[in-house]
Amino acid sequence: MEGALAMGLAIPVASAIWSTDVAAATPKKGGTFRVGISDANTTDSLDPGTTVGIYMIQLNHASRSYLTEITPTNKLGPDAAESWEASADAKEWRFKLYKGQEFHNGKSVTAADVVASLNFHRGADSKSGAKGLFLDVDDIKADGDDTVVVSMKVGSADVPYILSDYHLVILPSDGEGKIDWASGTGSGPYKIDSFQAGVSSSLSRFANYHRPSYFDGVHMLAVNDDSARVNALVTKEVDAVSSVDLKTLQQLSRMPGILVDEVPSGNFVGMPMECKTPPFDNVDVRLALKYALDREQILKKILFGHGTLGNDQPIGPVVPYYADLPQRAYDPDKARYHLKKASAEGLSVALSTSEAAFGGAIDMAEVYQQSALKAGINLNVVREPADNYWSTVWQHKPFVVVNDGQRPTPDMMFSIFFREGAPWNDTNWHNDRFQKLLLAAKSELDDTKRTAMYREMQLLCRDDGGTIVAFFNNRVYARHANVMHGPHISSEWELDGARAYQRW
Repeated sequence: MEGALAMGLAIPVASAIWSTDVAAATPKKGGTFRVGISDANTTDSLDPGTTVGIYMIQLNHASRSYLTEITPTNKLGPDAAESWEASADAKEWRFKLYKGQEFHNGKSVTAADVVASLNFHRGADSKSGAKGLFLDVDDIKADGDDTVVVSMKVGSADVPYILSDYHLVILPSDGEGKIDWASGTGSGPYKIDSFQAGVSSSLSRFANYHRPSYFDGVHMLAVNDDSARVNALVTKEVDAVSSVDLKTLQQLSRMPGILVDEVPSGNFVGMPMECKTPPFDNVDVRLALKYALDREQILKKILFGHGTLGNDQPIGPVVPYYADLPQRAYDPDKARYHLKKASAEGLSVALSTSEAAFGGAIDMAEVYQQSALKAGINLNVVREPADNYWSTVWQHKPFVVVNDGQRPTPDMMFSIFFREGAPWNDTNWHNDRFQKLLLAAKSELDDTKRTAMYREMQLLCRDDGGTIVAFFNNRVYARHANVMHGPHISSEWELDGARAYQRW
């Protein structure tokens, strides 16, 4: 109304505009939300420890609960836990659960279920992608039915953020410390009625969910091909898609009734080099390959400007403690210098890639191939099958293209992908100083000192690490105008931090 009055409109006119906007923004319950989602595989499993692709991240959030969540404004918020508090040294954290929560089978959600669900990712035999997040956990126990106590070996201010990780879903325990993940029973906004890996899932609203939700049902369709996914949106086979082909974005945004959402993110596309495998065990070879990448051309030709330049470290500009380091530029002469220093002139390496990594991954690899050639490097681009890329290529081939999702804190990103012993450490890069700083930063509660530590860690990744970071991409997805959301959307994962099913 203030804006309308400032333009000289009369009070009745301003009031009418306000009434119309409020009516348009009032949520209506009902309908089935149909979504076309990328990165689905026939090997996908309801086992939360194995979750890796976009499709399963979306399904986890639609059907299961977490202790905490990342809100539409990228802040920390409650999910199954209504509140939490820490000891003065941040070594003990207490999470109090909302009362009256239920699993889809009618069983009450208790602290014992949460303890079993979190411990599932711990232990020597765990293969969970979240195992690296728990290496500093000393114990997890229940204090009554509604309080979970997490005890740390070292103090950590990031524990509530860590517990929002997409692996850490709450599942029913069997009373003996084990959990039931195979049935698909969760405590999230929708219960799974059917799940066919790599194909589709159907879900229905869970009436006893402890938070608001709006759709009667959700249908998730696996559509890995970019063109097919956009076509499904245009032909109204789906109401929304997890990502769009950037080559068609301008045309899509002009279509009546279709809305495009775009938000900068800390999601990065990179190329990890297995640092124990020659020639990637030589830091000069790694630097040569970093200088041989023309990031400006990739941002222009592959992302059409919908992203931010990478700088060979994994913390994006939208993530706390981002260090604005001098940007590494494409420099064939420096690449040749490092090749000579490594006695690796005429270097020839294979780069495995697939559209499973992201739409445009093959095109990006080919742009890299051309810029590397000018630096005296023969880059052989190997096109791998999209299906099972994450289970048969990533961490199996020594040089691959990856798409690593944004995490809310640097500690989470470093602990998952760079900590020694973490299951998803895909470079096996060893640097004593980095590992020492990683442990020290966790327990450093002085923000100035912590900032300095994270800056040095990002510098070590850039100049010594095994991951080439090409860019941080914007989240770009689309929906029909019959599906609406609030003024903010999270950049944590596709589709509003994978929470569209609950929030929209």
